[in-house]
Amino acid sequence: MDQRQAKARIESLVAEIERHNHYYYDLDRPQIDDEGYDRLVRELADLEQRFPQLARPDSPLRRIGGKPLENFEKHRHRTPMMSLANAFSRQELEDFDARARKGLGLSPDAELTYVLEPKLDGLALELEYENGLLVRAATRGDGEIGELVTQNVRTIRDVPLALKPQGEDLFARRPPAYLNVRGEVFLDRRGFERINRERAAAEEPLFANPRNAAAGSIRQLDPAIAARRPLRFYAYAFGGAEGLEVRSQWEWLTLLRAFGFKTSDLIRRAAGVEEIQQAYEAFIARRETLPFDIDGMVAKVDDFERQRILGEVSKYPRWAIAYKFPAQEKLTRILDIQVQVGRTGALTPVAILEPVQVSGVEVSRATLHNQDEIDRKDVRIGDSVFVRRAGEVIPEVVAVVKEARRGAERPFKLPKECPACGADVVREEGEVVARCPNRDCPAQVKESIVHFASKGAMDIEGLGPKTVSTLIDAGLVRRVADLYRLDAETLAAQERLAEKSAQNLVQAIEASKTRPLDKLIFALGVRHVGEHLAEVLARAFGSLDALAKADEAGLTAVFEVGPEVAGSIRLFFGEPKNRELIQALFAAGVRPAPPAAQTGEDPFFAGKTFVVTGALAFASRPEAEAMIKAKGGRTAGSVSKKTDCVVAGEAAGSKLKKAQELGVAIIDEDELKQRLGRR
Repeated sequence: MDQRQAKARIESLVAEIERHNHYYYDLDRPQIDDEGYDRLVRELADLEQRFPQLARPDSPLRRIGGKPLENFEKHRHRTPMMSLANAFSRQELEDFDARARKGLGLSPDAELTYVLEPKLDGLALELEYENGLLVRAATRGDGEIGELVTQNVRTIRDVPLALKPQGEDLFARRPPAYLNVRGEVFLDRRGFERINRERAAAEEPLFANPRNAAAGSIRQLDPAIAARRPLRFYAYAFGGAEGLEVRSQWEWLTLLRAFGFKTSDLIRRAAGVEEIQQAYEAFIARRETLPFDIDGMVAKVDDFERQRILGEVSKYPRWAIAYKFPAQEKLTRILDIQVQVGRTGALTPVAILEPVQVSGVEVSRATLHNQDEIDRKDVRIGDSVFVRRAGEVIPEVVAVVKEARRGAERPFKLPKECPACGADVVREEGEVVARCPNRDCPAQVKESIVHFASKGAMDIEGLGPKTVSTLIDAGLVRRVADLYRLDAETLAAQERLAEKSAQNLVQAIEASKTRPLDKLIFALGVRHVGEHLAEVLARAFGSLDALAKADEAGLTAVFEVGPEVAGSIRLFFGEPKNRELIQALFAAGVRPAPPAAQTGEDPFFAGKTFVVTGALAFASRPEAEAMIKAKGGRTAGSVSKKTDCVVAGEAAGSKLKKAQELGVAIIDEDELKQRLGRR
């Protein structure tokens, strides 16, 4: 066989194998037995080995996995993969629609089209194509940085290895130079049941639910294992393109199908809240009959220009929302009620339950929130209750089955003394939460140390709740500053820590001394100051000392800091014990790295708030904002009197108009590039 004949035969074999894959995997109607299929695959493998230059990038043989990986490389997304804000009621949906209309300057009766998509219960994934070929696949990770899982993703039959535009007119074109496709990896119910049957036969632990199974499969270091799992992929989100113009979500979904991607057949368009609500109810009615799990419906503003105008806030786009389904509820019994003391001293009653499966997860504990909620629902120890996972995550008691009572049930009241330290519990006027006021309470100390060491804070690997309890019980740690006096020899003598673990923990503690300033601010546990606000404060003040000395006027002058947050910050730094703790941390060698803005700041940007609007040719909006922050500036999603400058790109809309009305300084893309030194 010469090369010409081999090429023709390879193309014929690829087409035939893919046709049989379609009948087997998509239609569940195999047209050939296993022996005949294997014969085709062996012939293709033989030809590709003899003529490697003829092996196609979309060869079915690439679906079987490659060599095992040692680890996953990190991958920074070109544009962030954002989460979605949730709506749990029609009122919250109406509020979202009203905010979108206000942001677009539309009246309540003006036309605003949404695209509605099922919210798949899987793992978010990004695919990158160059000249039509799949070159990278990455998990969402933290939204900014994910993990490269390309070899595993190549094994998913729904993922095109090479784009093959089909159709007429708009879609009869060459693949773009670059295309970024985002979607969801998931397992349908039949595939999930098959995997668990196989694991049971092999005496391996069963997966709790399809999402866990899909996530575990895509993160296998051995791609051959991923290849054996019946993973699915539905595409839905646009991550960027070069050489391709896309104007709306609906057009994007049509393009995806033309390029060979699978999309849900549940997708539809709606104009306004009433049509969204009708579609939502139809989704719920079909939920249990679908071949895969969904936990809600996503509504997206259809027009991409309108999406750009609306922008995003923190980690959520303003142009989309996840309208979550009512949580599935299960009946169980309360065996006991215990009280947890958090790092802020809040006492939270927790129901100890007879274990029950709720939404695919075994639940044995559920929050009762506070005493008012217990009284309102009349929850008693021994009651039969319905429980659900609020937002499909946090277990909570929904209702009591009072008809099932037999007289042995016992009412519950929060203790008047802290169960951890014995201090008198206080409940401030106007608050529903009871608190232990003792800052030296061992429960608060433990939770504050766990928080201090958590990944979003000082990221001290190996210092989880059990290890913290061991250190507190041994009298080695009373506050977070004590961590920096620990040595490997002392740690290795503890029951839970071997010599190697002790050495690793000491190294992790040492490495935490130079974490970025925003991480330390968050780690201190100032009330109302989360990760995002900690970053805002770090950029605004540049040092912990400057933040500690700031008065309420100086704090509220910072964009995103309101009076309540400012008061909380002043209260924290006004407490002598907190000031002593900070001094002890500095004395122990904690030297937080200053924010990037403080190392290369530019007077034009430093301390000023910028709003980027419209399309920029030299960078995406998140990339431009990152450059501004690196020069010492701050960025915001909307224009106000506190805005110092608006960067107006092509097709800038309402934000530019508002800047003109308020007299805010405006620069164009060329001036921004010049200021950033990008010419």
